[in-house]
Amino acid sequence: MKPERAIGELTGQDVVDLRRLAGGDTAAAFVARLADGQEVFAKSSPGMPGAAEAEAAGLRWLAEPGAVPVPEVRGGDSEWLVIEHVPESAPSQRAAEELGAGLARLHAAGAPAFGAAPPGGPADAWIGLAPMRNEPVEDWPTFYADHRVAPYARRARDEGALDSATAQLLDQVCGELDRIVPEEPPARLHGDLWSGNVHWSGGRAWLIDPAAHGGHRETDLAMLHLFGCPHLDRVIAAYQEVAPLAEGWRERIGLHQLFPLLVHTVLFGGGYASQVARAARSALRA
Repeated sequence: MKPERAIGELTGQDVVDLRRLAGGDTAAAFVARLADGQEVFAKSSPGMPGAAEAEAAGLRWLAEPGAVPVPEVRGGDSEWLVIEHVPESAPSQRAAEELGAGLARLHAAGAPAFGAAPPGGPADAWIGLAPMRNEPVEDWPTFYADHRVAPYARRARDEGALDSATAQLLDQVCGELDRIVPEEPPARLHGDLWSGNVHWSGGRAWLIDPAAHGGHRETDLAMLHLFGCPHLDRVIAAYQEVAPLAEGWRERIGLHQLFPLLVHTVLFGGGYASQVARAARSALRA
């Protein structure tokens, strides 16, 4: 279906202007101006069943506590997602501090279980171009080992992107998760919180492109550390003021980064394998 028609049907308005955006690795993306003058952002996800539904459910779930700005979902179906358009602006220290405090409140809003999908969201979701299974599990170590580390480690090894020594390191880490990670209740996670999914606009930091699920709150913060984030020190300081992290959280950053690093290894090849090995070794030292 052509973008104009899809956006028009999902919003109930005529599209009077449409421009395609460059970049992005998962979908065709557009900004459309509607007949009422409002602008919306729309993207399609062909070949990724459930992706649009999962993202829409995730955005609504993250918006529910009112803790961090999240674009409003304006419409969606099996292929298309239409949301509020949020024009980009420069990051600021104040916005970073508000983000940190807001993330603490968002995580505290909780989830029904580790691995729980957002209400109305499919169990089979996506993180970038990689499929991701959300399966409710009673404890975080079992969830992380069985549904985040093992499937991607197995695929990376089978495809020759991960050597047997690193695979054995990952098995060892999974066997020691109970020792390494302090027990906490399920947090409401963004789930793919790298710097590109923190969208700075109008003096605020917005959350976009979630892979939302119930998980350990340190995971979102570890993702922010993976590829950097403007004013990250202020984000963390503000988070700590609202909800202090358990002792030793910095030493566990590598552990929580194993999942996104394995996803990158699966998607982009063995260039990330050395980072996986370093993260695994750091996890075992935590």
